[in-house]
Formats: sequence, structure tokens, C-alpha cells
Amino acid sequence: MTARVALVGLGAIGVGAHLPALLRSDRLQLIAVADPAPDRRGVAAELVWSHGRDDVTVLDDLDQVLAAAPDGVVLATPPWVTPELTVRAAGAGSAVLAEKPVAASVEAAERYADLTDRERARVQVGLTYRHDPALDELRSLISGGVLGGPLLVRAAIYDEPADGDAAHDRLITETLRHGSPVIHEGAHVFDWLSSLLGGPGVIEDAWSLTTRPGLAAPNLIGGRLGYPDATVLIEFGWYTSAQPACELIFVGDRGLARLDGSTFDLTVRLAGTEPRLLRFRPDRATRCFDRQVARFADLLAGAPAEPSLADGVAALVTSQQLQQRALADSPTSGPTAGPNTVTRSDHR
Repeated sequence: MTARVALVGLGAIGVGAHLPALLRSDRLQLIAVADPAPDRRGVAAELVWSHGRDDVTVLDDLDQVLAAAPDGVVLATPPWVTPELTVRAAGAGSAVLAEKPVAASVEAAERYADLTDRERARVQVGLTYRHDPALDELRSLISGGVLGGPLLVRAAIYDEPADGDAAHDRLITETLRHGSPVIHEGAHVFDWLSSLLGGPGVIEDAWSLTTRPGLAAPNLIGGRLGYPDATVLIEFGWYTSAQPACELIFVGDRGLARLDGSTFDLTVRLAGTEPRLLRFRPDRATRCFDRQVARFADLLAGAPAEPSLADGVAALVTSQQLQQRALADSPTSGPTAGPNTVTRSDHR
């Protein structure tokens, strides 16, 4: 039987990725979309109707969605409202696919303690790119010792450039009020690293940099982490006019693998062989969101949540720990740190 689901949150990720994937699914029946903003509802309605789906109801909020008793609810909402909405939807009997990060802080994630064990088991976290076949290939290279070990991992995670678009600028500056880029991007990346490297990392040192005045949090931040058989050097960057390549490079004694952070093309270079480029189809967003929807359909059919709420909270814990470590040496008295202040905490 096809499960009935609804989408709450019709911003860029909701309309641009979640909604098309739900409309493509032959295992889930989209019955409603909801958002408090009329303009967002209008954009979503046009997309739904362009797919010939005049059976999808356009609503204002989660309460109206839950009145329709959906089997599942997809929350493409900001992390500062996601915990409350997740608990309400799960408490009403719906399975939940919640966009990452699962909260804006570890403290805010304590709201999930109100879930019963059964409700918690029916929450899937939108760590979307965990589902990419490139990560499956990387996992095989690492676990099979193909690259050698220990590994050095260099991760440069750059997104959300300062492109002069006023609406985008407002979105990013508001998001920075709820944490630095590591809180928002780290949800994905620390989940990938834990999955690939055998568990969560231990933060050894960290730094942060604010490149322009008036930002509520540093827009550049990073650190060094130790994993069971790897050292990770990582940096996250938002809101600069020009940005380095977004990439993760895994270097071992026998070779290296480079994951393009935008396309997830994977380049593998092994000793004595020609470089090998692996490209996956269709594009990264389409294949990953389709796989995520398939996992949600599996959850609705009784399978365990993948990734689970525990996975989402674990990635948030590492993200927040790195942010706290990076900010530990910030001035607490005297002159205010200037826009180019670097803060560092070294715990070797």
C-alpha cells in the first residue's frame, strides 16, 4: 500500500529538492504541502500543479497537516523549529523525516527526550548525502585498506557565497544568528566521517575567523580531529565573495581519493596506476534525495530509520564541540574582537 505523506517547509531546500523527490516517488503519495508564507505556498502549488497533481492540498501549518492524519511528515524546516515540530508530528502518530541539523544546539535537541522509544525509532534524519554511491565507494576503499593507513583527510567545506542577492544575504545572516557554518554543514560532514572512519572524532584543536563586521557568528571555522586510524583537517566557510573548492581528500601511503563536494565525482589515484574518475548519475541532488525518499518509504514499511535520530544528534554534538572549542579563547572583556579576529584553542 502506498503511504500518505506531507511536506512542511517550502523554502529553497523544500521546494528545490524534497518536493520534486516526493513527486517522483512511486512508493509515497504526497497529500499536502504546508508553509506559513503565502509566497512560498504559491511557488510550491505551481510546481505541484505542473506535475498534474491537483489532489495535493496546500496548507498553512503543521496542525492542518496533522488533521489529515498522514502516515509520514517531511520537515524541511529551519533547525531552530525542527525539534518542536518533530515531537508534535511523531506524537500524533506520523513517522518523520527531519531536515538536518536536527536542532540549532545540543541543548535544543533535548526536546527529543519527550519522544517515546517507538516515536524516536520512527524519526529519520535528512543527512541526505550519506546515501550517495560515492560514499559507498569511499567506504570500500578505506575499509579494504586500498588507500593504506593511517589516513590524512583534508576537508574544505565551502558554501553559501556572498553573491549580492539581498534575499540570500538576509537568509545567511539570520542563519548565522543560530550558529557558525560548522553547526549547519557539520551535520552532513561529521556524519560522513563517522560512517567512513569508524566512529566519532576527537577534537584536538580549532580556530575561527570572521571576515566582515556585523556577523553574529564566525563565517570561517575549522579544526583538527583524531579518528581511530585517521587525522582530519577540516574547515567550513560561508559568506565570502570567492570561495575555494569544496572537497574532501583522503591520503594514505598507497594512494588518495578526492571527493568533489559539489558533484560527488570521485577521483582515485593509486600507486602505479592511472587516475580513475568515477561519476554517478543522475546529478547528486536527484539521486540522493530519491534514495532518501526510498529510505523513508522503507521506514514507513517497518524498517529501521536510516540515518536515525541518534545519528543526527551525534553529528550535532561534534559540530557544537568544534564550535565551542574554536570560540573558547574569544575575548570576554575589554575591547571587542574586530571583524578579522582569529580565535584559537590548542589542546594537543
